[in-house]
Parts: sequence; structure tokens; C-alpha cells
Amino acid sequence: MTELEKYYNKFCEDKRLTRRHGQVEYITSMKYIHEYLEDKKNKKILDIGAGTGRYSISLADEGYDITAVELINYNLGILKSKKRNVKAFNGNALNLSRFDDNSFDMALVFGPMYHLFKFDDKVQALNEAKRVTKKGGYILVAYCMNEYSIITYAFKKNFARQCLKDGKIDNNFHCICNEKDLYDYVRLEDIDRFNKAAGLKRIKIIAADGPANYMRTVLNSMDEETFKIFMEYHLATCERPELLGASAHTLDILQNL
Repeated sequence: MTELEKYYNKFCEDKRLTRRHGQVEYITSMKYIHEYLEDKKNKKILDIGAGTGRYSISLADEGYDITAVELINYNLGILKSKKRNVKAFNGNALNLSRFDDNSFDMALVFGPMYHLFKFDDKVQALNEAKRVTKKGGYILVAYCMNEYSIITYAFKKNFARQCLKDGKIDNNFHCICNEKDLYDYVRLEDIDRFNKAAGLKRIKIIAADGPANYMRTVLNSMDEETFKIFMEYHLATCERPELLGASAHTLDILQNL
């Protein structure tokens, strides 16, 4: 069993997007998924790294034709146990050979980039998503952002000196991660290099959860009306460039031309 499997066997992925800070990410991502799927009739979506099916199941319930691929068998078992109209397979974002070229109208890559550490692997994941997506179709890719890790782990939790000593942060305060760290953190210029190498065109990039992860306690204490206003604020500002780099997650919206 890999360290990643051990992690997800303990981590409650099924509840992550139901908590207030996770709801911000989920609501925002769903907004943009719908924006680029104008007509759900006959639209086919591939959810790569589907986890326990938060997106797959919601989209299937809306009438989309959903195929899900998940690396972690524990998560896949939870997804299948929900018994929805989702075709679900065990698989890896680096090898989608079970699917033909130009098969899907949209590919969601919402988990794999968190756990791929090599430049070539990230590009390979993009190339595979590109291959199975129809020309003119969309690929939505989520990333964990560098500054969120630096601010929360290095400084808020006071590990900055230890990280510098251990070589986990370089002189420009870019995280240096490997598989033992489980998560990889990137900056906008890193994402640009991945896209260039894969030959993908960006439509837009958004701050999927904006400030939400910095203010979890505040969000949890909000009444429903105030949280609704916060969501209105977030959706009104999540495309603003000054918010992108500090968001915990970004959502890169690409088109396969």
C-alpha cells in the first residue's frame, strides 16, 4: 500500500466538500462546469481522480453522461456504494488507455495534480486528458497553491525555520515537495509551463476557494444569510488576478483546440 493510499484510507474525502470552506470550492467549481456545458443533452464528462464522487454523482443526477476514474480503491468503493448512474473505474491520470481519443466533451482533473510531483508527470496527465477530450472540448484542472502552504504551514504553524533547514522551501519560498509530502504546491508560472508543454489554451483561471481556507472558523460561525453573501462576494471576485496566487486551490479552465 502506498503512502497516498494510507492517507486516503484515513482522510474523510467524502465530507471535505460539505464543510463550509469546501462548499466554497465545490459551488465555485460547479458554476464553471455548468458555464462550459451549455446543453447537458448527450454531454459526456470524464472525472479523472473522482475521489468518492462528489462531482460525478451530482453531475450524473443532473443528467450528464459521467465516467469516473479513481486511483484509490477505498474512495472508489465509496463512490460505487452510492449506486448512482456513474461508470466508475480504478485508474491513473497518467494512463487513460481504456478510453478512445476524442471521447468526452469535458474532462475534470480535480485531484491528480495535487499528488504528481514531476514536471513530466503533470504534463503527461494533461496530455492524457487532452487526448480523450473532443476538439473544442474543455479540460478543468485543479491545483494546490504554493502561497497557501507557505502562509498556513510555514508561518501560521511555525515550521518556517525547519522547512528552510530541511530544504523543503527554496530561497524564493517555493515549496520543494516529494511523494512523502503527499501534496505538491505550485505557482501560476508553474501552471503556465505545464500548459505550454501540453499545448493547451487557457480560457481563464479562477481562485476556486479564494480566502475560504484562511477563515474556516469564521465561515463555520456564519449564519446562512451571511454565508450566502460571502458566496456572492467570492463568485464576484474569484477571477480577479490579485486573489489567484493566495487561494488554496485554483481551477484552470483549458480548451482542447
